Amino acid sequence: MTLLGPGGAGKTRLSQEGAETAAAASPEAWPHGVWLAELAPVDDPQTVPEAVLTALGARETVVRGTTAEGLRAAADPTALDPLARLAEHCAGRRMLLVLDNCEHVIDAAAGLAERLLADCPGVTVLATSREPLAVPGEVLRPVEPLPDPVALRLLADRGAAARPGFRIEDDRAACAEICRRLDGLPLAIELAAARLRMLSPRQLADRLDDRFRLLTSGSRTLLPRQQTLRAVVDWSWELTDEPERAVLRRLSVFAGGCDLAAAEEVCAGDGVDGREVAGLLGSLIDKSLVVAAPAGEDGGGGEMRYRLLETVGEYAGERLDEAGERAGAERRHLVAYRELARTTDPLLRGPGQRAGMERLELEHDNLRTALRRALAAGDEHEALCLVLSLQWFWSLRDHRSDARHWATAAAALGPNPFAAPAEPAPDLHESPIDRPPPMAPEQLLEARREVRLVALASMDSDIAALRDPVLKEELAGMLTAYRTGMPQTCKVPGAMWFYAVVVTGRVDELAELVDGAVRACRDFGYEWELGYILQLRSKVFNDHPGGLGQAARDADEALRLFLRIGDAWGAAEALSGRGESHEKRGAYGAAADDYRAAMVHAEDLGAHGQILLLRCRLGAVLIEDGQAEAGERMLREVLADAAKGNSGRDTEPFARLTLATWLTATGRFQEARAELSRVHELFSPRAPDLFAGMLQALLISLDVDEGHREGLLPRFRQAMELMQDSMARMVAPDLPVVQLLTGARVLMAERGYAAGGDAARLVGAYDALRADGQVPPRIIRRDRARTEAAARALLGDSAYARAYAEGSGLSLGEATALI
Repeated sequence: MTLLGPGGAGKTRLSQEGAETAAAASPEAWPHGVWLAELAPVDDPQTVPEAVLTALGARETVVRGTTAEGLRAAADPTALDPLARLAEHCAGRRMLLVLDNCEHVIDAAAGLAERLLADCPGVTVLATSREPLAVPGEVLRPVEPLPDPVALRLLADRGAAARPGFRIEDDRAACAEICRRLDGLPLAIELAAARLRMLSPRQLADRLDDRFRLLTSGSRTLLPRQQTLRAVVDWSWELTDEPERAVLRRLSVFAGGCDLAAAEEVCAGDGVDGREVAGLLGSLIDKSLVVAAPAGEDGGGGEMRYRLLETVGEYAGERLDEAGERAGAERRHLVAYRELARTTDPLLRGPGQRAGMERLELEHDNLRTALRRALAAGDEHEALCLVLSLQWFWSLRDHRSDARHWATAAAALGPNPFAAPAEPAPDLHESPIDRPPPMAPEQLLEARREVRLVALASMDSDIAALRDPVLKEELAGMLTAYRTGMPQTCKVPGAMWFYAVVVTGRVDELAELVDGAVRACRDFGYEWELGYILQLRSKVFNDHPGGLGQAARDADEALRLFLRIGDAWGAAEALSGRGESHEKRGAYGAAADDYRAAMVHAEDLGAHGQILLLRCRLGAVLIEDGQAEAGERMLREVLADAAKGNSGRDTEPFARLTLATWLTATGRFQEARAELSRVHELFSPRAPDLFAGMLQALLISLDVDEGHREGLLPRFRQAMELMQDSMARMVAPDLPVVQLLTGARVLMAERGYAAGGDAARLVGAYDALRADGQVPPRIIRRDRARTEAAARALLGDSAYARAYAEGSGLSLGEATALI
């Protein structure tokens, strides 16, 4: 058996402990003992048998002899063959032989082991090496880095020995970082622990980028090659030939490992043919310098990936700099991953969607590294190509912070095409990423425009930023450059110019502009883009007066298109839009069916954020459909799942608002208030005016429910002002109308009988202004009924009827003025 692993993994200690434990447990197995042959000091492979003979005490030193004895020795065929003498010595014995540190004399150690196994059936060999002996009958047992709990325990033990009173509990995060960054290697952890005499765990963790100068205080009783971290890795480096060294140092440019194709592309170059890389990788794996493991969380069935331990990677990076190869290797890495992103992007709009997303997710560290290097080099073409190739993947996987950060940084490399005076963009059917860089001048200008659309769409409702004068000028430039019906505005990310339309207050034009995009997609023959724009128009018409029928037809057509194309994301979005249309018409059973069907597509895609949002919508529909217990349970499950990761960032506020509404309807006011407070925390301090106003109005409604009377009206007026912006007209156009009912309740709470007439007028205005064909949610129907009942109780039926009729003729502005 060979214990196989990198330097410092603890192979020697494990071999000794294992041998002693086994011998103690079964003394009859090796009655002739357990013997250790330390091969590290052996410089000449030819002397390996003699070193083992010495370890076994089997070497005979003749101090004085006769000529006859010399002649007899010369006639003995084994006298001058140490390996034969060793085999003769061991032939009749049952023993365990430990061959420690074989890697630098690997051929000689392998020959010795094979001879003993063939000639000495009672001998068991336990070897330690950084690469296999590769002899018949060898069993390999990898000695892998310590798992986290064990590594921490080792650090705690050695740290306490170095500094009495040391406890990992005092800074567990820093201690865990030390163990992780030292790859769980016992020797490295012991060297780090010795430094705890002078450094805190946090100071030590912060200095591990300079680990080779830092970790130099090993035990004087260790072999010289184990007294410093650099010596450990130097020993392995010296065992490689020049082609292996070239591949090893070039592997240091990867982040998070790589597959074979990427390794062949990046590691080929001076002295190494691309066809040789696979074999050289195999040799480096055998020498425990490269780690190979299947891709995927379960580690099974995936393509093999190759990575360096962090310590080996830092060492290899130093060697890369010494060889003067960094610029070339990093350039090959950048090109490889730019092409991966660019050629995978089209696959994200069809049956290869999930595989493409998983591939990009697996390589996300390498893609970020490529972006970082393109930006550091000021290479605008490469940076723009990478961002535009990744923007749809970021959108599908909800990597919004990545989209915003990298798009903003890439945009800063060139002039702002939307700065005044902005120019109208020409129609371009070809995308800037249809071909590899460098880009033609008109494509470069279009890429500069599109990357700023990506940054705008990923702003995460940062209202303060939207009010910035520089951004306002940029938004105006977007509206000058683009128009509906252009090839660019039919596609993503060009279609994001609709976001500029909304935030600049042109919401009333949105339906007409999207109509133009639908017509253009049909004219251009853009199939996927037509599905995308149709599902977008479906959502626009869901909030448009009298638009529910058109919304459902658009969702149906989008669904047919996406199913034919094989786009699971699109199918889920189309079903979600159709479900919303059913929900607004009060067809809750049909809405629930669509949301469940959408969840199936989202699950096929692995779109966790999309699934959470659909479950939240389904929970709300179940409550409306009279299945309140099941609906509430689903909302609470959504919140529990959202708390486990950031995929619920968009869903959590919606789920809490929905739950708070239901809790209010069932009289659980304190629970409802707690949910609303949590929503406020999620949005603070950059809450959009719409949400800030809506939250304030909901809290005021709770105050009325709980019997509060003082100071409600000024607060409610402020809330209504916040809900008057253009975003409110886009996201929730009926919200100001619904607030007329809350306003009526606030007036009656503060003024009593004197407010009865205005309250009745507000109910009449609400009924007249409410969107045609839409069935209000249960809590709004309840509020409307009790507002009417309270006003009737104050006025009487006839006076109420007159005031109600007066309110029916008021505009929204006139009705709001009553409050």
